[in-house]
Amino acid sequence: MKKNKKNIKCEDKLTLKDQLEGEVFSKLKSMKNQLVEAEQKIKEDAAIKAREEKRMKEKNKSFAELFEESNQNWRNFK
Repeated sequence: MKKNKKNIKCEDKLTLKDQLEGEVFSKLKSMKNQLVEAEQKIKEDAAIKAREEKRMKEKNKSFAELFEESNQNWRNFK
């Protein structure tokens, strides 16, 4: 009896994919892919923007800032 109940339960379970028509499912899948691509583009744009800001900040540093960041011992060059 237990085996029969398990088999019936497994057969009665329908997935969302089974219930949707093929066209509707394909539309939803394509929308998901578009959203994933859009999200990746946003992340890439944010990374590019961050790199550009970092480059501009590095470019506009004063001599004093560059000197403080340097780890060389300037006394050796006197």
